[in-house]
Amino acid sequence: MKQLLTLALIFVLGLAAVAQTTNGKNDKAAKEVEALERLRFEAQVKKDYPFLEKAFADDLVYTHSNGKQNTKTEYIQSIRDGKSVYDKIEVENINVRAYNDGKAAVVNGQINIYQPNKPDGSPNVAHIKYVVVQVKNKQGWQVVLWQSQKQAS
Repeated sequence: MKQLLTLALIFVLGLAAVAQTTNGKNDKAAKEVEALERLRFEAQVKKDYPFLEKAFADDLVYTHSNGKQNTKTEYIQSIRDGKSVYDKIEVENINVRAYNDGKAAVVNGQINIYQPNKPDGSPNVAHIKYVVVQVKNKQGWQVVLWQSQKQAS
């Protein structure tokens, strides 16, 4: 009986150690993804195309707040062509949850996108809620899905 209790205790402690390791991987991944999200917003403003090429997966589905969808190539080209213009992207809040031993992450948050002033000179600010899915593969963390929605001002 004593041996059975000892084995059960060892088993439970082993499960707890595995859970902590997994949580540790997920916590580390969540911090990495949050930092990369902030860097990606900065890259969109600065038109850092090499960074964006690496940050977005080849099978990206990028859904703008107006419902228009782009592939990776289309979205990056829209920045090059001046169709997607960002003077500043300000993060209001960001929440990252990592899964699968730190190999996948779901991000949701709120940002303010500052674009060139309207024709009447008034500020052009979009208040956006968004969801992002990132996966970690041999290229590193990559965005596979972006979905956004404008908030009422």
